[in-house]
Amino acid sequence: MDRTAQLVARSTERSIAYDPPGPPPSPAPSPAPSSPASPHVRAAKVLEDNWTGTSTVPSRNLYPHQWSWDSAFIAIGLRHISPLRAQTELETLLAAQWDDGRVPHIVFNPSVPLDAYFPSPDFWRSSTAGRAAGAPRTVQTSGIVQPPVHALAAWLVHRADPGLSRARGFLTRMYPRLAAWHRYLLHRRDLGGAGLASVVHPWEQGMDNSPCWDAPLARVTPAPARSFRRADLDHGAPEDRPTDLDYGRYVRLATAYRDGDYADGSGDFAVEDPAFNALLIASEHALARIAEELGATGTARQARARRLTATLVDRLWDPAGNMFFCRDVRGGELVPERAVSGLIPLLLPDLPADIASTLIRTTRSAHFGLGTSTRLVPSYDLLGEAFDPHRYWRGPAWFNTNWLLERGLRTHGEHRRADALRQAVLDIADSSDFAEYVDPYTGEACGATGFSWTAALSLDLLHSHTDPTAVKELKGGNRR
Repeated sequence: MDRTAQLVARSTERSIAYDPPGPPPSPAPSPAPSSPASPHVRAAKVLEDNWTGTSTVPSRNLYPHQWSWDSAFIAIGLRHISPLRAQTELETLLAAQWDDGRVPHIVFNPSVPLDAYFPSPDFWRSSTAGRAAGAPRTVQTSGIVQPPVHALAAWLVHRADPGLSRARGFLTRMYPRLAAWHRYLLHRRDLGGAGLASVVHPWEQGMDNSPCWDAPLARVTPAPARSFRRADLDHGAPEDRPTDLDYGRYVRLATAYRDGDYADGSGDFAVEDPAFNALLIASEHALARIAEELGATGTARQARARRLTATLVDRLWDPAGNMFFCRDVRGGELVPERAVSGLIPLLLPDLPADIASTLIRTTRSAHFGLGTSTRLVPSYDLLGEAFDPHRYWRGPAWFNTNWLLERGLRTHGEHRRADALRQAVLDIADSSDFAEYVDPYTGEACGATGFSWTAALSLDLLHSHTDPTAVKELKGGNRR
């Protein structure tokens, strides 16, 4: 039996805890997990091929370093085949945390040539430009962040093998780092003054070229195209990637942030995003569970998560749009663009019932078409002028956002719809060779194939039916 098959076979020997409430999803019909034809084996092989020894690259060619929220999603899947490797994934990322608490969005592999990815370490200059913010001296990183999925990932990884986690002191070591990460976002990034975290660059939210950024970016003068070389176009079709004009604005913002020593608050771009803040709230719930596992109280963190949920509704919910919108902090107004980011708060257990019901209806509306015109939830409004089914975050469906929505549907009792979405994710991920993203209508693969978070989250959905008792909510339930 080869290494991949061994990992998959081992994972079937134990029950895996999964947190959303309600009955577990119906098992997906599939070959035995150790069969060469099994989607388990194919997904595990992607993760095996992309493993570097201490972390997992999203894609060997297109993304040859460690990415922050990718690693969180990857760990969620890895826990089913190797809880130790899942713990190592998160430990490697958080070892590069800055003293001010930020978790950088890229941790660079020094063995990878500088021209393999742009912006490269010599652009970010983290060890010099980031000195005042406490950037590490021994590893090169970027200076911006990505969505804070990490505490949720750490909790789920612990639940996969609590004995191993406790023996290694995994949560004991993770907790102070995760707490510092949340503290950074809740204080240093509260640029609107209302309690929500702001992103200061489109890359921080993870949905790089979403139409939600078009209006806030309009005030940014782009860097000339001759001033940078895009490595992403060497591995992907230009028509599927952000435009040079958009990229010029990204470079201008990142340059200004770096030249300001990565100090927060003075840049031209600051946006309160519903998905970024929903993931922060979900991770705050998880951090409360981690505190309780370590013998402390999680009461204050649960209360903070509830307050943040109320603030999210107050600041970003648009009743006329039937979903959450981004808020341009510099301009002060909501950005009326319907993107999948405005649906992600469905993940939150304390979301008012009427808002949760409205969001569920919106997923099925003509704007997103789930269950009617689309196979997966697209990244942007099907009826929007900027919609493009193949261009990165301006229309294609992504597997991480659909995984979050599957979890959100289950959290709010929509088990039949969650089961249908789960099956669609599994079918399309496997048939697309675990693509980076897909056409939401056809499931046609776009971007890279053999993409790590697609494989990892497929593993999570494949295993999510294996524990019939795993129906507890993040905000309460199983206690040690």
